[in-house]
Amino acid sequence: MWEASGPRDILLSAAGSHPGDLHKLWRTRAPNGYHLEYGYSTMGYEIPGALGAKLADPTREVFVFLGDGTYLMAPSEIVTSIQEGIKIIIVLVDNHGFASIGGLSRSLGQQGFGTSYRHRSASGQLDGDFIQVDYAANARSLGANAIKAETLAELKAALETAKASGRTTVIVVETDPAPRVPSYDSWWDVAVAEVSESASVKAARSEYEKARKAERYFL
Repeated sequence: MWEASGPRDILLSAAGSHPGDLHKLWRTRAPNGYHLEYGYSTMGYEIPGALGAKLADPTREVFVFLGDGTYLMAPSEIVTSIQEGIKIIIVLVDNHGFASIGGLSRSLGQQGFGTSYRHRSASGQLDGDFIQVDYAANARSLGANAIKAETLAELKAALETAKASGRTTVIVVETDPAPRVPSYDSWWDVAVAEVSESASVKAARSEYEKARKAERYFL
């Protein structure tokens, strides 16, 4: 995406692991070219936020980077982009659920419950097959161009096609839910439940209390 973007183009993203990942991997080349929502992990902000960025300066290409969980919060704003002729490029990463919050949940001993789009199995738990959502078909039904990219070469080609188009394009990239950007070698104070019958939560709480004792404050 960075290679496909021009020196004045805008990257816009918000929720999940994207703010942290892009903070490490993206290199901004112009003022106001890097638009990330760091404060509240506002799921669903990306597409409407991108419309605002494009309206602010129609001469710049706006690239939206979001996950499938976030996309499902507000895909209807694609219709607004078509209605108003506000062209944006949306790269949708399909990792079959909320991989970022799932990773956080597992780190707190909570096993990532409810963070993958899975069917309920015979056990009654959400551990069946992944639910297959056709995001390209969904985007196309809302009036956007839609492209599925399964390889790096296809992604690069899709980005060039999207740039040449005068209409909003959604590029869908299915990814493995497991890999994450390497650790930041820092600690985030996310409290773990003090009372639980789960052994994994109890273990996570013990590690949390140890980490709290090592906290340092910088004023």
